[in-house]
Amino acid sequence: DFHGQRIAEILSTALLIFSGVIAFLVGYIHQDIHLTLWVGLAGTVITGLAVIPPWPVFNRNPERWFVPVAGIAAGVTVDGVKVA
Repeated sequence: DFHGQRIAEILSTALLIFSGVIAFLVGYIHQDIHLTLWVGLAGTVITGLAVIPPWPVFNRNPERWFVPVAGIAAGVTVDGVKVA
């Protein structure tokens, strides 16, 4: 649903910013660029695990779709070939 997409967007943005700041601070304190990259990678993986799977919290307001009606598309022709 659209509300769940908004939650996922806000969560991913916040987690990536937070992990980026933490990675920078850890790398700056230890003066180690490799450590910075590893902490940033860990934050990215954690963010992915938080927002990519279809968690139920992201589907609390499912969209209602129209029910397909049989026979509406019957007789459709494209370039002289009947496709439905």
